[in-house]
Amino acid sequence: MHIDEPAFVLELSREEIEWIKEVYGRLGSQGCDINLFTYYDSVDFLKDLYELPIKAIGLDFVNGKKNLAGIKKHDFPEEKTLIAGVVDGRNIWRTDISKTIGLLQELSRHTEKLVISNACPLCHLPVTLKLEQLDRKLLERIAFAEERLVELKLIAQIYEGNKREVEKEEEFIIDFGVNPKVRERIKKLKDEDFKKFVPYAERLKKQKKILNLAVFPTTTIGSFPQTKEIRSKRAEFKTGKIAEEKYASFIREKITNLIRFQEDLGLDVLVHGEFERTDMVEFFAQKLNGIATTKDGWIVSYGTRVYRPPIIYGDVSRSNSMTLEEISFAQSLTKKPVKGMMTGPVTIIAWSFVRNDIPIYEVSYQIALCLQDEIKDYEREDIKIVQIDEPAFREKAPIKKRNWNEYFGWAVKSFNLASQSKPETQIHTHMCYSEFGEIIEHILKMDFDVITIEASRSKGGVINSFQDVGFKRQIGLGVWDIHSPTIPDIRDMMEIVEKALKVFPKENFWINPDCGLKTRGWEETKAALRNLVELAKRLREEIRDGTG
Repeated sequence: MHIDEPAFVLELSREEIEWIKEVYGRLGSQGCDINLFTYYDSVDFLKDLYELPIKAIGLDFVNGKKNLAGIKKHDFPEEKTLIAGVVDGRNIWRTDISKTIGLLQELSRHTEKLVISNACPLCHLPVTLKLEQLDRKLLERIAFAEERLVELKLIAQIYEGNKREVEKEEEFIIDFGVNPKVRERIKKLKDEDFKKFVPYAERLKKQKKILNLAVFPTTTIGSFPQTKEIRSKRAEFKTGKIAEEKYASFIREKITNLIRFQEDLGLDVLVHGEFERTDMVEFFAQKLNGIATTKDGWIVSYGTRVYRPPIIYGDVSRSNSMTLEEISFAQSLTKKPVKGMMTGPVTIIAWSFVRNDIPIYEVSYQIALCLQDEIKDYEREDIKIVQIDEPAFREKAPIKKRNWNEYFGWAVKSFNLASQSKPETQIHTHMCYSEFGEIIEHILKMDFDVITIEASRSKGGVINSFQDVGFKRQIGLGVWDIHSPTIPDIRDMMEIVEKALKVFPKENFWINPDCGLKTRGWEETKAALRNLVELAKRLREEIRDGTG
């Protein structure tokens, strides 16, 4: 019997470990042989794990760096089989065969029953490289799922002596993806580069004077429905069936119609709709140097939804503005502020395959500097509001909480580096569908002006987390779950707002959906937004009547 237990790498209490021993004691009494697999990190209770009535134990030696130390300390039971996870199932860089053989030789000193395997399920990788047309210098460095299986076979052959040595490969070109200017810029970063020297209270005064927004300002998170027409037109442009100017004209038409729709609806802060964007990470990856995108490198996101993670292989830089053309065009159509929309550095990293030859925080800072430069372009074009989306801010956190401070240290600094701007520029961030209470102390260290955050599923349950820390900045709690086709009733949205206003001053509260509207249909979007705007009108009327 094969049983996956990735939860065994969590920081488990003594009580939880005893429960595990009791459950597996019952399973073992049924007389079946159990092969138990753990992965994604190291197991803290190896000695107890050895005592379980199981035949084989699978351990991750790629992401579980401390598993080897645990085996050296506690040895390995001679009656059990060690299934060593030695090829990476979460990232795509080729396995160092010689280093892996050395690891297996080290493990063989502690057990005679040794089997090799992938370190975790290969569902995190695309299927094969065979259909990709990437740069040869990159192709020779990476492996997808099928290539991982080839690596396993090769490792086994060499380890068992059926193959004398690794076939000589062409040497990697050392300077592939290297940009000295980017590295020098990272090297020169100082503590003050991660801080804003105008405090929030002073920024707020300047922004209020410029924006002059009504109380309970309404906005959306950024994207609007990506219809079949939009996807078809994008495909035609990508395959060369229509010229770039014709495609750009089509996008401008969609932006024009959306700006008119939002103005007619009565929204206060508008967006351009992101019709030109495929995926919120892939779009920026295709605009940045040092990042490659694939043709068929699909993996599962959630449910039946899939996406193609970009490959961050080199130093990341920006040759030109990435989003300015569409945002500037949208702003030229209206006197209302149009938010500039960008995906944050942590989310770009979380939803990409990231190089592992330099510290991950350096990669994040490189991306952050590109976004900072984009904001400077916005400011030259008089874009007054910028939203930096970080939906993966909590998702990227390490499995073991004892490693959180290190991760959130560079994650917060990355956001603050990216969002460096004039005090008059209002910086928004957006997060969705996470346990925010666990990370609220780290969210507070992000120097944004406004946060929009998911709240509809929990009926405003996230409010308590912000209340406990005395949150003083502006916030927009999502009043509409965009992952549901149900059109939200004004009374349901009002329920969330009423809870929130017991904690937040009305002057600090925004009205918005939980997330972007990309996956929704137009009719439900129109109906839901009408209710959202009506909600804000009723709240304003209550203030005028003295009842709110």
